[in-house]
Amino acid sequence: MATLLLLAKRRFQIHSVPYDNFMKILRHVPNVLTSANLICGCLGIMSVFNYPVEPAYFIWAACVFDFLDGFVARMLKVSSPIGKQLDSLADMVTFGVLPAMAMFQWIDTSAEAGWMPYLAFFIAVFSALRLAKFNIDESQTDSFIGLPTPANALFLSALVFLPESLRQLIFTEAGLLTITLVFSFLLVAPIALFALKFKNFKWKGNEVRLTFILLSIFLLLIFKTGALPFIILSYIIISLAHNALRLGAGKN
Repeated sequence: MATLLLLAKRRFQIHSVPYDNFMKILRHVPNVLTSANLICGCLGIMSVFNYPVEPAYFIWAACVFDFLDGFVARMLKVSSPIGKQLDSLADMVTFGVLPAMAMFQWIDTSAEAGWMPYLAFFIAVFSALRLAKFNIDESQTDSFIGLPTPANALFLSALVFLPESLRQLIFTEAGLLTITLVFSFLLVAPIALFALKFKNFKWKGNEVRLTFILLSIFLLLIFKTGALPFIILSYIIISLAHNALRLGAGKN
């Protein structure tokens, strides 16, 4: 990326175009990607009630944009307070409100008439709390405290792709309400979950991350899109096991 920027600088100098103006344009690229995340969330909410397209596809696309905005910002070495706030607001819509609306629709379809479907909005409320806590906590660099909202949204969105036998168990009033309450709690639970951030790609020091990636690939080969709930569950289980091992090592 640095080489490309240097070449661009030389090119613009040749054509007498100020390099600073070029960089001013580039500084907006992360925010454009974040806005694409937000648009995916809006379209996904519409799809819950109006379009024959699974909301999962919009959540998956938003995850790509959510990754790219941070990646591009780091590569360009640009950041701003408005970018951080925009990212949280986009995540709130896409990974908080959208899965809550999808869950509302699923419970409403499975349950008898009543107030039970409205419990789905716990997902939105606890997603907001999760994002607010993340914004004021500077310690969440190598690990997260509580389940990240994108991971929660990935789990919920992919439930419809599980094998039929599992869907029959899950897509009941009791099953959906249980998932809603458990995963709402996980969003704000004081549990350390490892972050997929690599300083290098050696096995030593990255055992947990690389094990998770290999397991994820294995699950994808077997279950395809239906693997996502299993991948998120394995992420939680591996994190808990890693925490327990570290705690045991600390006592010894």
